[in-house]
Amino acid sequence: MTYTLVIGDRGYSSWSLRGWLLFDAFDIPVKTLQARLYTDELPTLLRDFPPARTAPTLRTPAGTVVPESLAIAEELASRHPEAGLWPADPEHRAVARVLAAEMHAGFSALRTHCPMNLRVSYTDCDPPPPVLADLARLETIWTWAREATGSRTPWLCGGYSAADVFFAPVAARIAGYNLPVGPMATAYVNAHLCHPSFRRWRAMGLVDGTDQDFYRRDWPRRDWPGPVPLPAHPVAGTEAENATCPYSGGAVTHVLELAGRRFGFCNAFCRDKTAADPEAWPRFMALYRGEAAP
Repeated sequence: MTYTLVIGDRGYSSWSLRGWLLFDAFDIPVKTLQARLYTDELPTLLRDFPPARTAPTLRTPAGTVVPESLAIAEELASRHPEAGLWPADPEHRAVARVLAAEMHAGFSALRTHCPMNLRVSYTDCDPPPPVLADLARLETIWTWAREATGSRTPWLCGGYSAADVFFAPVAARIAGYNLPVGPMATAYVNAHLCHPSFRRWRAMGLVDGTDQDFYRRDWPRRDWPGPVPLPAHPVAGTEAENATCPYSGGAVTHVLELAGRRFGFCNAFCRDKTAADPEAWPRFMALYRGEAAP
């Protein structure tokens, strides 16, 4: 048995991103069940997860339902201490928990004006004063955390921790809406955009459903500011270098092309998430480079 995690649209559901990162970034296996936001899919799915009302919602292997991302973080940390969700140093751990708690409960102006949308980036969103105040507060607590923990890494409390997980959607907002922040905050945002788990989630978010009208804005757009993906694209047919899908081992039914080479997958989603950002997927890159799969 394993954990089961209910998530919403990967391109838009900021809390679902947090819930999933708590597993993927710390190598904890999980099965995901996805429901589309602003439809009856999520409430229908959550009928099997009482008393949950929102995504993410976790079901433990024993069947206990854990509906809140902060509760999920604490529960995983207690069940998997070897994973390192929180800093080992007790003082640094206290700082990380302060950060996660404030993010969990605050920054409503930023959330409202700039809902997470991993599919676009805007040149400007004309942030009003309350949003600028939220950004200033973020810079204050990020600076405080780095000073309090003596972090010399890209992350707030030393190694990547649950505190950074909680700020991953904020980093996506700053990048997606081109929000004004200083050099330290910009470097922190860029670290998130380059994080392998974040890249995998965004790659899936680009291809796992149509655009949600709720998130559409009429502001000028720019290219996504994160790493530029290798230029892969889906192609017709089943002819490929590999006989089986690099993820499932299943028969090839869908193919992408990269650098004049054809690679096969067991379904359209495996192909399309890989085409969205090939370097986000170690098993595919091992195939591409002729290496043993990790």
